[in-house]
Amino acid sequence: MGHITATERDARHLLRAIELASLGRGRTSPNPLVGAVVVKGDRAIGEGHHAALGEVHAEVAALATCSEDPSGATLYVTLEPCARHGQTPPCTEAIVAAGIARVVVGSDDPTEKASGRGLGVLRDEGVQVDVVDGEVAVAARLLNQPFRKHAKTGRPFVVLKAAMTLDGRVATRTGDSQWISGEYSRARAHRWRAEADAVAVGIGTVLSDDPLLTARVEGVFRQPRRVIFDSEARLSAGSELLRSVGDGAGGGNVILVSSRAASHPATAALEAAGVEVILATGENEIARVCSALRELGGRDIQSLLLEGGPHLAGAFLDAGEIDEIRTFVSPLVIGGRDARGPIEGEGIETVAQALRALSVEVERIGDDVLICARLREW
Repeated sequence: MGHITATERDARHLLRAIELASLGRGRTSPNPLVGAVVVKGDRAIGEGHHAALGEVHAEVAALATCSEDPSGATLYVTLEPCARHGQTPPCTEAIVAAGIARVVVGSDDPTEKASGRGLGVLRDEGVQVDVVDGEVAVAARLLNQPFRKHAKTGRPFVVLKAAMTLDGRVATRTGDSQWISGEYSRARAHRWRAEADAVAVGIGTVLSDDPLLTARVEGVFRQPRRVIFDSEARLSAGSELLRSVGDGAGGGNVILVSSRAASHPATAALEAAGVEVILATGENEIARVCSALRELGGRDIQSLLLEGGPHLAGAFLDAGEIDEIRTFVSPLVIGGRDARGPIEGEGIETVAQALRALSVEVERIGDDVLICARLREW
């Protein structure tokens, strides 16, 4: 078992496996996204992906679609095959039984239950195992950033989503923000909700906008859990969020993150209404953000879409817990010294201390421009 530089042929088949894996977005968590391609000679004879939680894994799906006997073939897979019995049998057993001669792996599985075990099992059975390096390996890792961060830290991968004007405002001086982004941008944001394990906002956003925080697009596999950072448990019984608890259409799950400043009657009333209340501990806001993320990670929340507002975004940034930023910039100008920007908090003193993005992607969506900036790689 060794690391190799991917050949053009290896990279081509792995990129196809990555494309297949992406088809499972929003459907596999807490399992990772995985795709696989079976190649014999110069032809792909089978391909598959992990379509949804509880369904067969990518390797088994690919082997099942093979147009001819896969014995002696090469299996390309985006993530190292599993070797443990879970909801489905180990993929290593299926690979060995099929007579696969070589397995080419795009990325490792950083969970304690994996950590190379599957690759070791295959090697012991006489299968040639190669783990690739280079750009295709990076692409395979980026496919599963929430899974990887959660496996390494126990905390969710945090994506900050914001919509701002050309002059960097997310609301007017009166707090009005509907709508800064255009219709197509809002549809994209709803797709992100459908792909995330949870969506989070601060109580200020709830009090001003009264959001439902559900994914309202076609093809939603499951609604995200809705997380409200509300240190004093001020969430109103008349809010859209509370009215939707238990109605089925809203996805039900509402988690409220409170602090010791919240009164017991207030939290008890919310729990009686069906809200799960988490106590975030710590002497300051940064510590409480970290405490909350540990609690959320312990509930199998691997990906968290942070939607606002600026105060909460600042606390996350100060805590070092924003992994990616997705910003819609609309062709509007608001002005006003009291109009708010997307991120507040303490911030830094000099530009030299600023957090620099590892990569940036830019896309035109209707009249808006979407900027996606990756801050960390896991």
